[in-house]
Amino acid sequence: MSTTPDGAPAPAPREMAGLIDHTALKPDTDEATVRRVVSEAREHGFAAVCVNPRWVPLVVAELTGSTVKTCTVVGFPLGASTTASKVAETQEAVAAGAQEIDMVVDIADALAGDSAAVETQIRVLAEAAHTEGAILKVILETALLSEDAKELVCRASEAAGADFVKTSTGFAGGGATVEDIALMHRLVGGRLGIKASGGVRSYADAVAMVSAGATRIGASSSLDIVGADETTSAPGAADDY
Repeated sequence: MSTTPDGAPAPAPREMAGLIDHTALKPDTDEATVRRVVSEAREHGFAAVCVNPRWVPLVVAELTGSTVKTCTVVGFPLGASTTASKVAETQEAVAAGAQEIDMVVDIADALAGDSAAVETQIRVLAEAAHTEGAILKVILETALLSEDAKELVCRASEAAGADFVKTSTGFAGGGATVEDIALMHRLVGGRLGIKASGGVRSYADAVAMVSAGATRIGASSSLDIVGADETTSAPGAADDY
């Protein structure tokens, strides 16, 4: 039997729903898709619905009365926006009702080993999110980072007051790996949440991530993971965030 790092059994398929951020982040996502994703999240009890910023007001309205959270992305998917623009995105999102913010770290600063710059940017975004009661998840984009850079971002995220570290956007190739989740758990597990995102398409994938230390799963194949009767569209290379 698969277990989590603390020895607990891995969640059963239906129980996995409470760990999943059900996503709709493709650039061609339309209103009908967003409404469908919200409906699925309410039905199955997913942790959150994660959408691009333009859809936040709609998702907030559609989730009224539900325990499902509204999540959006900042500096997505490249992470190369200025700190000021990321702060403005965060402030606009939380003002619209977003409860969770997934920001993309400045990948160039991480690869350059500039921990001060990485930590400073995360801190101001964490403060902007926390001011309105939202949480901040930091996307490492692990496929592009060296081991040293992954460690730098994890440690900077904790020092700056972030709530989660997250593997990937889904747009840079690669995706979540058991090895990266285990590394992130070793560095910040038990203090920060760990979100496995990118290529998690089945219940077996989700169990592997949770067993390595993930506490949240980002996926567009959420219905497949929880064993729902509904069918999902076939995932593509940039379709599993």
